[in-house]
Amino acid sequence: MTNGDSGENCKMVAISCPFVKRRVECVGAAFLRYHNVKCHGGDALYETLTSNEKAEEVIFDDDVEYLRSLDPKDWKMQDHYAVLGMKNLRYKATDDDIKRAYRQKVLKHHPDKRKAQGEEVRSDDDYFTCITKAYEILGTPVKRRSYDSIDPTIDDSVPSQTDIKKDGFYKSFTKHFESNARWSEKKNVPLLGDENSSREQVERFYAFWYDFESWREFSYLDEEEKERGQDREERRWIEKQNKAARAKLKKEEMARLRSLIDLAYANDPRIQRFKQEDKDKKLAAKRAKQDAVQAKKAEEERLMKEALLAKQKAEEAERARIEAARAEREQQKKNLRKERKAFRDLCKSNNYYSNNDEESVSHMAAVEKICEMMKVVELQDFMKELESKGRDAFITTVKETEDKLEAERRALFETKRVEEQKAKKDSALKQPIEWSVEMTQLLIKAVNLFPAGTNQRWDVVANFLNQHGTFVDDRRFVAKDVLNKAKDLQSSDFSKSSLKKAANEEAFDQFEKEKKKVYNHIDDSGISKSDNPSKPKIVNGTATPKNEEVVAKSEDRAWTKTEQELLEQAIKTFPVSTPERWEKIADCIPNRTKKDCMKRYKELVELVKAKKQAANLSK
Repeated sequence: MTNGDSGENCKMVAISCPFVKRRVECVGAAFLRYHNVKCHGGDALYETLTSNEKAEEVIFDDDVEYLRSLDPKDWKMQDHYAVLGMKNLRYKATDDDIKRAYRQKVLKHHPDKRKAQGEEVRSDDDYFTCITKAYEILGTPVKRRSYDSIDPTIDDSVPSQTDIKKDGFYKSFTKHFESNARWSEKKNVPLLGDENSSREQVERFYAFWYDFESWREFSYLDEEEKERGQDREERRWIEKQNKAARAKLKKEEMARLRSLIDLAYANDPRIQRFKQEDKDKKLAAKRAKQDAVQAKKAEEERLMKEALLAKQKAEEAERARIEAARAEREQQKKNLRKERKAFRDLCKSNNYYSNNDEESVSHMAAVEKICEMMKVVELQDFMKELESKGRDAFITTVKETEDKLEAERRALFETKRVEEQKAKKDSALKQPIEWSVEMTQLLIKAVNLFPAGTNQRWDVVANFLNQHGTFVDDRRFVAKDVLNKAKDLQSSDFSKSSLKKAANEEAFDQFEKEKKKVYNHIDDSGISKSDNPSKPKIVNGTATPKNEEVVAKSEDRAWTKTEQELLEQAIKTFPVSTPERWEKIADCIPNRTKKDCMKRYKELVELVKAKKQAANLSK
């Protein structure tokens, strides 16, 4: 703009120039004429450009009265967008718009410009300081975000129920959600939508807003600036106070947003419709379930009635069958009585086919036996045979009847004898098995072979005893017998056990055998019976050891099977917590000292460890 141009004759506008390839500023009428000549050949003015090539225009206000009314000392409370002439554009203004607006203000309101035009300027209290502060705030992204967060034109209200009823849900809440969407850290903020929005869109909208992340912060409202602190402690205190105030305002802001979202969710007709649909769906499912239950119950009742009817029919048929069978039996009995009477009359009329009175009596008894043995058809056939053959047929039949009766008596006697033998055998098998010393030792061995944790341990131990034990009958051990005996051994005083007596006898026999071997060794070494055993004898220039030393060496003998079993049982009987444990264990094993028992126990432990290591290596 030249000095001759006025503000009314030349508007400060921004256009897009295809030759310059960037947005440029119109600075006067001369530039407009240049632009028309270059871009349009001078045939048209700037206002008559075609619709496809029309420049994008941004107009900045220039309210001089407002600028002169500003107090430079109170610059923080001023409207920075209004100072730069962007009262309507505000947060939508780009960085380029802010720069151009500031340039325009500088070109027109710089103190040097105004002095050149003859205006009086006070250097210590000039409103141009407010313009500089406005550009300093809006031209810096961080400071601009702080100012945008507390922009006085922001509507932080929440619609009331009266507003919702008056304007409707969508009109009332759409503007509030659109104005608050600017605070979102995420882009592509979902819209509220309308009554035709799908369920997925509505759920996505509320899910986004319930997890809303806002960048809005309130550092612009800090009461004191940290840089004004005189020392580090004061600056820290100021920063602490400012952070507390910001956190409180942030909390209130999030509570406001949450109240807005809750109010929208509670009044959203779509949510109410979805809830009603879900309720109807659940009710329909419940009714369908009840109908299915009732149908199932009706079907069960029908099947029950059919089953009851079928049962009644079956019972009636069974009763009819039983009645028919009873009637048939009665008829058979009646026919049998009739045939027996006819047979008796026939025999009586023929004097029972006898030659004398004695024979007559025996034949009468035979007639009763025949009546008991024969059935109706057999009696009929037999009477026909009597009519044809007479006495010979009667004698033959009597003999056959006696043979049958004798065979039945023998079979009955044999059956009774077998049952008595079986009963005796069962009674004997029910008697508990006597535990011999060998069986007890075998039990101890089995318990050690199959320790606690073995699957079905006592069944396995019982099978082991049954396989390796000697029995005089068919009786065998079961798990219960083995378990009771093991408990009995564990609870009894082991020092008084019969196993100890057997071990003592075996140890004594072993000692006698080794003693004989020692004496034989002494004889072979050249010690005569007359020699003093307390003195060593020189044989081939070597001193023969004393008799007592030889006997002492013989005590370091191998552990016998009985001693091993006694040691294992004693270790179980006296746990680790027992005082003087190894002395008590040694008392249970004849001819073994505490040292011998401890040494043997260590050997067994080393042996078990070696077996485990070998098993792990094999795996």
